[in-house]
Amino acid sequence: MQQVEHRTSRRSFVSQVADALRGQIEAGFYAPGDKLPTEPALIDRFGFSRTVVREAIAALRADGLVESRQGAGVFVLGPKPVDEGLKLFTDETNKISDIIEELELRIGIEVEAAGLAAARSSPAQEAEIEAQVERFADLMAQGQPTDEADFQFHMAIATATNNARFKAFLEHVGRRMIPRVKFKTMMGGVDPLPNRDHPILEEHREIADAILTRDPEKAREAMRRHLVTGIKRYRALTVRRSPNQDKTGS
Repeated sequence: MQQVEHRTSRRSFVSQVADALRGQIEAGFYAPGDKLPTEPALIDRFGFSRTVVREAIAALRADGLVESRQGAGVFVLGPKPVDEGLKLFTDETNKISDIIEELELRIGIEVEAAGLAAARSSPAQEAEIEAQVERFADLMAQGQPTDEADFQFHMAIATATNNARFKAFLEHVGRRMIPRVKFKTMMGGVDPLPNRDHPILEEHREIADAILTRDPEKAREAMRRHLVTGIKRYRALTVRRSPNQDKTGS
């Protein structure tokens, strides 16, 4: 009986690791061609045995998401193809106008999400929103990339609506909904705008405070300001360019 229970637990652990990595690949945290963390790093991250990590990688390999290269490591092949009709944010672009249009669409969805989160969030969901604000602050203080924390903050708010449709939308959009992620991808890792972690952090704190004080209208206003400010940042790029240019590479 203990042996059966042990095997059952191991399968559960394997699923946890595989699902976590699969979610990050599908959300764009690991792009095609990226190398996954080393086996020791994954063991340290998840706290499971080498066997569990290896079986999780094998599961991803069976799904066609990764491939092992002898002596080099495990590399991402990319997420499974998505419905052609749902590529609102996932198509590669180097047009500023596309980024602005996507932010305008997000206003229509995430402003209401912030209001619903302020009205419906549970204590645990509020704690997760706070945690993502602090995670952003910690990464910023360390000079580390804040893209993932930015995305997870918005995901935490979508989850706190307790309407699965909001969460599903953001999960589909993935990490590339963060404009600087898309820009850096298209610009070979170079962001054309100055670092704006400090103002973004303050904007996140304003949204979180409104949600935690259960003020739906204030939460909506704070989210709207956050996204409209993002639009203004990218419109400022077009002002510095010639009228017939819309490419970030110029």
